[in-house]
Amino acid sequence: MIKIAPSLLAADYKKLGAEVERVSDGGADYLHLDIMDGAFVPNISFGADVIKSLRGASGMIFDTHLMIYDPMRYVAKFADAGSDIITIHYESCNDQKAVLKKIRELGKKAGISIKPDTPAFVLEPLIDYVDLILVMTVEPGFGGQKFIGAMTEKIVSVRAMIDAADHNIELEVDGGINNVTIAEAAAAGADVFVAGTSVFGAADAEKAIADLRAAALGAKK
Repeated sequence: MIKIAPSLLAADYKKLGAEVERVSDGGADYLHLDIMDGAFVPNISFGADVIKSLRGASGMIFDTHLMIYDPMRYVAKFADAGSDIITIHYESCNDQKAVLKKIRELGKKAGISIKPDTPAFVLEPLIDYVDLILVMTVEPGFGGQKFIGAMTEKIVSVRAMIDAADHNIELEVDGGINNVTIAEAAAAGADVFVAGTSVFGAADAEKAIADLRAAALGAKK
């Protein structure tokens, strides 16, 4: 199943509530929430309080992507704020398994993400502890970057890993997703697509989401 997850990072921050409503009404499946600490990645975004505020105004699935060091310190806070999926980075801590187990204990879906330079095989020991795998197709930290074509092979590898494990794990991609690159990522095996400027930057969010979904579905045939 194809799912579109607009990234709030590309929204108009003057009217966040209205922006969330716009993509929800436009047919988005998830709302992708990029949390940056200015250390793990060279940028700062927002925190759990913003998620909590939006949670009171939206019934969307909140797909929270923690780009922070030592995520164990904060997963309970983001769970309490209303996140439905909490994804940590493989590179952000030493005991990924413990953090993933904690996320599930909190009643949330657990995700693991890898940067472009991190090989797919590091995920193999964690496959039983995740509900979502996020392959970054740009260097994390800033929106509006171009899709790194070399990541397509990694998406293929992760899809094979998921299929071999026979688990219900979603394969998400994030970075440079538009009507062209989404087809490439979908053909490689991804099924959840984070899109920032291509959705929030569009005058008609509903059409933008529909066009992305159609391009991904076309590549799956």
